[in-house]
Parts: sequence; structure tokens; C-alpha cells
Amino acid sequence: MNDMAPVVTPDVPDRALFNDAEKAVDRLILLYDKATQFLSARFSESLAGEKPPHRYRAFYPEIRLVSTSFAETDSRLAFGHVTEPGVYATTVTRPDLFRKYLIQQIGLVLKMHGQPVMIGQSETPIPVHFAVLNDASLSVPQEGALRFQLRDVFDVPDLATTNDEIVNGYGFTYADGARPLAQFTAQRVDYSLARLSHYTATGPHHFQNHVLFTNYQFYVEEFEAYARAALNDPESGYTSFVAPGNVEITDGETAIKEPAKLPQMPTYHLKRPNGAGITLVNIGVGPSNAKTATDHIAVLRPHAWLMVGHCAGLRNSQALGDFVLAHAYLREDRVLDDDLPVWVPIPALAEIQVALEDAVEQVTQLEGFELKRIMRTGTVATVDNRNWELRDQSGPVQRLSQSRAIALDMESATIAANGFRFRVPYGTLLCVSDKPLHGELKLPGMASEFYTTQVARHLLIGIRAMELLRGMPLERLHSRKLRSFEETAFL
Repeated sequence: MNDMAPVVTPDVPDRALFNDAEKAVDRLILLYDKATQFLSARFSESLAGEKPPHRYRAFYPEIRLVSTSFAETDSRLAFGHVTEPGVYATTVTRPDLFRKYLIQQIGLVLKMHGQPVMIGQSETPIPVHFAVLNDASLSVPQEGALRFQLRDVFDVPDLATTNDEIVNGYGFTYADGARPLAQFTAQRVDYSLARLSHYTATGPHHFQNHVLFTNYQFYVEEFEAYARAALNDPESGYTSFVAPGNVEITDGETAIKEPAKLPQMPTYHLKRPNGAGITLVNIGVGPSNAKTATDHIAVLRPHAWLMVGHCAGLRNSQALGDFVLAHAYLREDRVLDDDLPVWVPIPALAEIQVALEDAVEQVTQLEGFELKRIMRTGTVATVDNRNWELRDQSGPVQRLSQSRAIALDMESATIAANGFRFRVPYGTLLCVSDKPLHGELKLPGMASEFYTTQVARHLLIGIRAMELLRGMPLERLHSRKLRSFEETAFL
């Protein structure tokens, strides 16, 4: 690192106090734009010439709150306030993308504490890789492609500042002693925004506040069919549909040309104003993909995410096509053990459970005791071995029986556990596609008949559940079950 070279920084406004949330966010946008435009311009110049004589640096903007009182706040809310007097801060990136969220969260803090927030430049440098992401004409070449060492002139991503100390409850504080105001630092958010574009082939600005995860492409086909019908219905409220490659259509007839090579997790967005639509992510099979997707989508602070996929039914009384509403999880996926120990319970969230059950009733036209004919509520086991049934069954089957599990898959507990970890409301509604313990395996012929008759109904239930949740006030949906002793004020 060329720390001995003179450091050149952009001119930005001094720190200022704000009692108006919208004006505070306008200042955040101004600070961020000045910083990233400065870095992009200097980087563009550096690509065209010799090694610059200066080091160029710009900083993320910051929100800072000083709370001076133990005065009681509205205890009904799980967010919007800090727990005790002190200094609280968070670095911010892409305030344009998060404008509505930031206005909402800053507004709550102003209302709850009666203290202004301070908006200014932080002490955290913006890596040039993230700064130029906003400029389609620029990209950072690989190591060795430039005439100079990149890190001698610009700041690069620092993994030490992109970890999850805050969400994991490790007692994170900033270098000056300020405690966190939000769940993620700016570098962590920038890292995930870049990863989202890579894994899903859609820009983060397309993501909606209600996210469905699935593990089969069949659901994607049904989602597109539903989206096209919705776009042709002026009463639906949906405005456009986005497919990988950021291909966006606004009517149900326009053809979609997807990339020749789909991304690892193809993602589709049925959009409504203010992000009130639905995003569907095909995460594929396995807990690693489930963790990767939720690790990065979490920074967008969605209002809910649900798993709607297929599972193995574990009870002889279940039939192919039956639904499973998870109210507990047996976690044998292992991918989150270091971040969220297996002894941490993952509670069912009443608001999500009720919405899912109501959606099943509305779509199937069954209710009450009759609903038990096609749906069971119970424990879902998630494993990391797709061929678990080939092992000596005395071990896994005994554990499944002792846990009272009624279904098994490879993603649901991971998605629920990461929802708990990231304070994102979560839920699971699965559909039984095979019963390996009872001789009903997922064979090609059975799969075709099953998929053609069940996928559309299952997906429609997931969409309907999200529409029910969309009408729920945020303060009710974001349960206090998801918050710990000392929480950040921002959701």
C-alpha cells in the first residue's frame, strides 16, 4: 500500500444535524454521489495513463445518533429505537437504492428519541471496485493488468469490514466506540449487492420486498405464466416482470430472451410500485445455495421470505402432492453452524403461519378439519446429503422419528435459520414429491405427472400468502421474536 503518497480526497459538505428524514437521506445521496463520482473519474484517468502520483480516497457517508436518555420508547415496536443512551452509527452505501427504507428508519428514530441525526462523511474508505459498479463504462481489471498496483492508488475491498459481527451478536463496535445503528456495514452491503448481480443475473434494484425461494425450475415456468396473466389484468397492481439479464416486460405478450447461459440462481421479479411485488429465486438444490442466496438478499431488508419447494414425505399417511407447513426445523444442514449454533431454536412466526394456512384454504377451497386431508403441520428436517436414504437407516431414520419430523428437504431449515439470524420474517410450505421410506421414489414418470398437476397450485398458494403479508403493517410483521437483548434501531 502506497501510504506515503499524498492522499487526494473529494470536497464534501461538513457534518450536519437533521430533524427531517427526507432531508437527511438527500444529504446521504449527495455525499455518496460525490465520493463515487470522484473515484470513478480518477480511476478512469488512471486507466489511460501512467501510475498516478497520488493516492485517491473517498469515504462512505454515515448516519450518527447520540441518545442521551433512558426515556421509555414504544415497547410494542421491535425496531425504531436504541436500548440505552450512547453513540450509535452506521455507514451507508447506495442511499438512492435504499431511499425509502432509510427515510422510514431515520424517521422512526427521530420520532422515538426526539434527537436529530448527524449526517456526514465516515472514516471507512469506499473500495474502488464498489464505486465503479455504478458506472457501466468502467470495470476493475484483474490483478496485473494495470501499469501499477491498484492498491497503491485506490482502496480495495477489506474482508475485515464485511463480516457479520453485528447480526451474529458478537458485540461489534466501530473504531471510535460507536455502537451499530443498522444490521450491516456499507462494505458488507456493497459486497452482497455485487454478489446478487453475479448469482441472479438481475440488478438489486429489481428485487421486491417479498421473496419466494424454490428448488425446481418448474416453479419458474408457472411464475412467468402467472406474471403474464397479471400484467394483462389492469386491476392486478403489478407493473412489470423481470427475467435474468435484466430483461423487463410490461405486458403479457412480449417475448423474453434470456441469456444463453443462465446464472447459478435464476431470479425473476413481478414488480409493483415501492417494491411491493414478489421475487422468485430458483436456488437449486442444497443448503449451500440456500445460505448463499439468503446471505446476500438479507442486505435488501425484505419484509418476508418463504420457501415453496418439494420435499420427501416421512409419514405413511401422507400422499404425493400433500402440503407441509413447517412449524419447527431439524437442522442437519451444517452450513450455518458457525454463525448460528444448532442449539438456537428457530421459532415459527405466527403472522407467517396464519398467512400460509389462509392461502392454502383460499386456493384449495378446504378449511378447518377438511384441510387436514391435504396438509400437515410439523417439523421439517433439512440435511446436506441428497442421498441420505441410501445410508444405514438406523441412524437418520431414528433421529427423524425422535424429532417427530414429517418431511425432509435440503433448503428449508437453512432459509428459516438465516431469516432468524438476519431478522427477516420467514416461513416454509412444502409439497410432498416422494416418500423414499415407503417405496415411492421420485422417478421420471411419477415426476412428470406430479409436477403438471401440483406445481401451479403450490406456487399460487405462495403468491397468495405474500399478497396477504403485503397488506400487513410492518410493525406487526417484523416480530419481536427476531430481536435480541441489544438490537440495532434499524430493521
